[in-house]
Amino acid sequence: MSNVDVLLIGIDAGCLPVFERLYEDDVIPNIRSICDGGASAPLESQMPPWTPSAWPSLYTGVNPGKHGVCGFVAYDGYDFRVVSGSDVEEHAIWTLLDKHDLTSVVVNVPVTHPPDEINGALIPGFIGPEDPRCHPEGLLDEVRDAIGEYRVYPTYSREESNYTDAQKMDEYTSLVRMRGEAFRYLADKHDPDFGFVQFQKPDTVFHEFDGDWDKVTTVYEETDRQVGKLLEECDPNTVFIASDHGMGPYEKYEFRVNEFLRDEGYVKARKGGRGMPSWNPIQDELREGKDTKTWEPNTIERMAAKMAQFGFTAHRIRTGLEKVGLAEIVKQYAPKNVARTANEQVDFPKSAAYMRARTELGVRINLQGREPNGIVPPEQYDEVRDDLIEKLSAVETPDGEPVFGEVAPRETYFHGKNADNAPDIVTIPNEMGQFLSAQLLGDYFAPPTEPWNHKIEGVVAAKGEGIDADAMPTKAHLFDIAPTVMSALGIPYSDRMDGGVIPIVEDAGAQSYPAYDEDDSVSMDDADVEERLADLGYMQ
Repeated sequence: MSNVDVLLIGIDAGCLPVFERLYEDDVIPNIRSICDGGASAPLESQMPPWTPSAWPSLYTGVNPGKHGVCGFVAYDGYDFRVVSGSDVEEHAIWTLLDKHDLTSVVVNVPVTHPPDEINGALIPGFIGPEDPRCHPEGLLDEVRDAIGEYRVYPTYSREESNYTDAQKMDEYTSLVRMRGEAFRYLADKHDPDFGFVQFQKPDTVFHEFDGDWDKVTTVYEETDRQVGKLLEECDPNTVFIASDHGMGPYEKYEFRVNEFLRDEGYVKARKGGRGMPSWNPIQDELREGKDTKTWEPNTIERMAAKMAQFGFTAHRIRTGLEKVGLAEIVKQYAPKNVARTANEQVDFPKSAAYMRARTELGVRINLQGREPNGIVPPEQYDEVRDDLIEKLSAVETPDGEPVFGEVAPRETYFHGKNADNAPDIVTIPNEMGQFLSAQLLGDYFAPPTEPWNHKIEGVVAAKGEGIDADAMPTKAHLFDIAPTVMSALGIPYSDRMDGGVIPIVEDAGAQSYPAYDEDDSVSMDDADVEERLADLGYMQ
């Protein structure tokens, strides 16, 4: 048995409304023992409240304007690629602890591939490849020898229909189990001061199965079982639970932002082409073993793009087939990504402003001097942005409700050397109940593509040595987790962190650490990006 000093358990999309519903049927007694036996509160996420930017914010304590990851894909002008740990330009908790000669074991945390070289062990998680490079070298083979199978992603893709729901649930629970087993093995070997294990499937089950509560319950039962084993076998002095965001129903509308911007004169469209920015087509090619970090259409997809130039768009054809009851034929036989190339798309170089990807929750201005073919002069930037904010703030649903709860300039949520990576205008859906789309599909409004999606409030909970449960505030912030965990270990946190110490632990104070040096980061080899990525399902 190991004895972890401070253990951080990450539950993607964990939140009190979901937990409390599970409490009713006694599904998560171990998680509840931490929340009710210690202290718990809602944890406000950052913008945007999505996995690839939120987990780096949690483990660095800084906003995306500092660490640099603002979404699933990064941009070089109008081109895009999947983000990786190399895009995170700020020190993580474990690298700061390493400077104090403390040992860490980190398992399955998103956006940590390629891994940092630390005193301890690190197995990357979400958005890395299926067989990620780990630290130390050879660790993945060692873990597989010790516990048996270990995978980052399911053995099936969502497009495959030969898996039953029961088989998919077996995959989900197996993946959850692997996280716990891998962490316990490594904790026993390294006896770390700090441990961090993340469970991703409590989020993914909502996306893939539209909030089917029986399936949610199945995933949480196994997650809680693993939490119980972590508490028993790792015997942490102090344990934290934290999530990157919450999860809840989207019962309003889908609002197609770029359609609105087109009618307002900001967006220009093209028929055919490469498609809107998304990591999904990149995932497909990586899964097929191609040596690529981005995506280019194949012959059939280019043909579809050419046909779209003459009006034969996928949307138009699908609409026609739906009218005669043949929509399922398209789903069954259409080659992957044809819809991407055969639909109308935003012509980024010719547009004044646009939404690049829906999960960015914002609008980008095509600014001269910043974008390769910028058309908005710098002296008009403020005027154009103010005009956009006013127009977007006024948009209402067919029911007369505001689409957005807040439309704000970028600097409200992003600041730092990488703030230019973010949208110029942040568009937060009203009560996070309106689903935003970047697609050009005609009407402004439609039913939400996903009936369950991310909410702003996640959860933080803590129990054990040094925890003053009575001092838990009514709400904490995602940026507070890193300084709080470091204070629980008695180690000064970085003075660059945007968060503060949650007063449930004694504040260890801040100190200046060396600035993040990208020369210390590890670049991803071409061989790594040939590996399979799967199972996100967030982007259109």
